[in-house]
Amino acid sequence: QASNPLWQSRGSSAVPSGGRFRCPSCRHEVVLDRHGVYGLQRNLLVENIIDIYKQESARPLHAKAEQHLMCEEHEDERINIYCLRCEAPTCSLCKVFGAHKDCEVAPLPAVYQRQKSELSDGIAMLVAGNDRIQAIISQMEEICRTIEENGRRQKQHLGLRFDSLYSILEERKKELLQSIAREQEAKVQRVRGLIRQYGDHLEASSKLVESAIQAMEEPQMAVYLQVSPGGVCLPCRITDMSKVSMSSRPEPGYENMDHFSINVDYVAEMLRTIEFQTGA
Repeated sequence: QASNPLWQSRGSSAVPSGGRFRCPSCRHEVVLDRHGVYGLQRNLLVENIIDIYKQESARPLHAKAEQHLMCEEHEDERINIYCLRCEAPTCSLCKVFGAHKDCEVAPLPAVYQRQKSELSDGIAMLVAGNDRIQAIISQMEEICRTIEENGRRQKQHLGLRFDSLYSILEERKKELLQSIAREQEAKVQRVRGLIRQYGDHLEASSKLVESAIQAMEEPQMAVYLQVSPGGVCLPCRITDMSKVSMSSRPEPGYENMDHFSINVDYVAEMLRTIEFQTGA
């Protein structure tokens, strides 16, 4: 108010700093900070109008006095009427004898005041329109900020959903791998047990063969026919050894692990068709 002599308060009290009020044009709520009204957004159109008015007010009185224009057709006649049909200022002689004698005219001051009033109303409409446009722009900028914030939040939510899917897949993968590992270990342990069993039998058989060979080289019949320390003759032991069952071998296809195969085609197709939900 101190820097602008044309500023006038419209109420009995000024709006305090830090207060709230609604714009009379767009009804948008405005919050004043510590700068008061000087912290509001500038309206260049209104400022230009004020500057022009200040310049007009600063001119000397004699410079602002009405300059009487003279008629080009009648040099001694002042322009004092306005032709409504031709929309041009003219003089009285042009109306009586000249080019505008058949036209409808009006007093120049009346037309001047009417057009000045229309211009003032137009300026007020422009100012109000500009205020509304500025309010719409502010609202759309706020919408942009809200869209960006909502987009960031939804991206975060989407990332969490997919992280949950990754976790489920990893956990299920771990469980299936453990199932394969358990059966693999069980089968390997069984086969290794059979290997040890057959290894022990092979070792015993090899020793018996060695004993039999030594017996074959014995030249004395009594010694050859004597009973072994265990009370069983060597041929009987060989016969018993040869009758050991070999049926405990793994069945055909025992090593096959194909039953652990899975079909994830339908799951992959479902994952490829993941889409955002619509509606509620």
